[in-house]
Amino acid sequence: MSTPTRDSIVQAADTLFYEQGFEHTSFSNIADAVKISRGNFYHHFKTKDEILAAVVAERLKRTRAMLAQWEADGESPQDRIQLFITLLIRNQSKIMRHGCPVGTLCMELAKLRHPGRGEADAVMDLFRAWLRGQFREMGRGKDADVLALHLLARAQGVAVLAQSLRDEDFVRHEVDLMTAWVRSCGPARKAGSNHSR
Repeated sequence: MSTPTRDSIVQAADTLFYEQGFEHTSFSNIADAVKISRGNFYHHFKTKDEILAAVVAERLKRTRAMLAQWEADGESPQDRIQLFITLLIRNQSKIMRHGCPVGTLCMELAKLRHPGRGEADAVMDLFRAWLRGQFREMGRGKDADVLALHLLARAQGVAVLAQSLRDEDFVRHEVDLMTAWVRSCGPARKAGSNHSR
């Protein structure tokens, strides 16, 4: 059951895991951010792993809602994929400071060999499956998953370099290149090889 205090803990933990990392975020950091006592904190969560699971569940919920909104807003699969690509612009300042929230958590948990790694990867898997569906709708049935992974990998790479370089022009240029690449993947431009579904 969700309560305002529990929601506040999850929201604060989500921000702290993103900004300073899961390993470097303590119970005290989260309790201080929410301004509650340790006793009240433990009433809601007994371990940091429980908080991690709640954060990932919240991220999955938000991501599903965002993808549903993109489905409603985009007239074509190319338009919908464009909404994914331009996340790099819309979240540019945060990405340049802390990287991609999904990618950074997945990488950190993988390095730690944390048992919650699979749960965190589920957010990345959600993007992969959604992108795969968009490429299938574009008529790229046989290679839809390869294309989805390529775009996901490229977006993650841009996020890593954006954090390192802190160069807005680089991000915009890469977004333009990814946009052009997605447009080139449609069956209209590759009619001979894209007829499978």
